[in-house]
This record gives sequence, C-alpha cells and structure tokens, in this order.
Amino acid sequence: MKKQQYVLSALALLLCFALYFGGKTVPDKSAVTHSEDDGHDHSADSPQKIDINTLLATAKESITPSQSQRLTALENSVTRGDVKDQQIHAYHEIARFWLDSARKFDLYAYYTSEAAKLENSEKSLTFAARLFLDRLMMSGDPAMQNWLASNAKVLLENALKINPANDSSSIGLGACYLFGNISTNPMEGITLIKKVVDRNPDNIYGQMMLALGGKKSGQYDKAIERFLLIVKKEPENIEAIFHIAECYDLKGDKTNAIVYYEKARELVKIPQAKEELSNRIMELKK
Repeated sequence: MKKQQYVLSALALLLCFALYFGGKTVPDKSAVTHSEDDGHDHSADSPQKIDINTLLATAKESITPSQSQRLTALENSVTRGDVKDQQIHAYHEIARFWLDSARKFDLYAYYTSEAAKLENSEKSLTFAARLFLDRLMMSGDPAMQNWLASNAKVLLENALKINPANDSSSIGLGACYLFGNISTNPMEGITLIKKVVDRNPDNIYGQMMLALGGKKSGQYDKAIERFLLIVKKEPENIEAIFHIAECYDLKGDKTNAIVYYEKARELVKIPQAKEELSNRIMELKK
C-alpha cells in the first residue's frame, strides 16, 4: 500500500470515530466495492462466511467466569420462555449484556435483531437493521461485511413487507448489496437506491450511498458530484466534505483536496483528527 493510502486510511478511521459517535458513519478505506460498470470480474470476490456460533465462541473466551454464568442464565431464559414476549425480553437482556458488560457491539446488534424479528414491527426491524448498516459502513473485512449486510438485508426485507413505501429501508437494502459482498451484481443495490433518488433528488441518505459507491469503485468525479449536492443542502455535513477531500486526493488534485481537508478540519471536534488532517494538508503542500 502506498504511503498516501496509509495516510488516507488513518484519516478515514479518525473521521469514522468522529462521525460514528456523532450519529454518522464513514466507511473504511480498505473495503472495496465495485460498481456495475467497473469491468471487474466479481465471481471470485465472495468472502469467507462468518458464523454466529463462531463469533459467540470467540467472544465467550474473553469474558470473566461471573459474566459467563450471567450469560448462561440469560441464554437459558430464552429456551424456557414459552411466550413470545418472554423471548423478546430475554433477547434484549442478552443484547444489553454484550453491549454493556462485554463491549461486543456485533453481538449486541445480533441479539437486538433476534428480538426485532419476533416483534416484527417496522420500528424495531429498521432500528436493528441500522445497527448492522452503521457497522457495515465502518468495516474493512469482506467476511464481516457479508455477515453484517446479510443480517441487515433480512431485517429490511421484513420491514418493507410492512411498509413498502419506506424510502430509507429501500436505500438501506440497496446499501447491503452495494457494500456487503452479498451479490456478484452491485447493480441490484444501485437500482434500489436510484429509484428513490430519481424520484427525490433531495434524499441525502440515498445521494450519500450512491456517492460512496462511486468512490469505492474509483469513479471519483461522479462521487464528488454527488457529495457536492449533499454539501449544497447541508453545508456542515462533515462526512460528505471529508469524502470530497479524499476523492480529490486520490485522483491527484492536491489543490482541491487541501480546500476540503481544511473545511473538514474546521468542523471536526476530535483533536487527534484535527492533527491528522493538518498533517495531511502539510504533506499536500510540499
């Protein structure tokens, strides 16, 4: 990997934390997504599969004996629950355990999704799906991307059965195909998102997903065009601003990269991110 790519990955990671804790997300630079016209043979791109049992086994190795006892009791309460509400409650309790006690966000998302499937309400399904989608946009591991997207896809498909008119669910489903390595044809995802954006060009979520798709496939000019549409509507959208800077940087346009890195530096609150942005700006000015 070139030095520039290392620097950009570090910046993306820092901005990722800044945006994640502020309610937005930035995808990991190391994750590669291809568009429908990138000329890439996707047939060999399928990642290894991640199994929930393997994730659980690995996570359980890191918890204390007392935590293990607590978890076992919670897991047993699921099988003992003969009423759906009891099972839902047990899944939520296990989810909270993995989030609060063990700090395993992926398992928190998984058990939240299990509860959502039983509840089968649009609100619970879309909430759980968003947990997976947010994680998906930060992951650089193809196998994990596949697992996250596969879980989100099921939830969003169920949500769309309840409310087919939910544009956010349609965009989220498209993002699963576009960024989750669950299909050899990313056009499936692009089509879902474009249906919404063509009908409503002001849909920021949809424009963001299409812009990110263009960036991932190396179509930097197209990506910049969409990111600029977002910034026109939301002048302080740091996520879009950072990606514009990165696209210019990746295509070798130092002048414009500096302009947008400086804009991002003005908006970001994390000191370390400000420092990394300053360092990158200095590198580009040499």
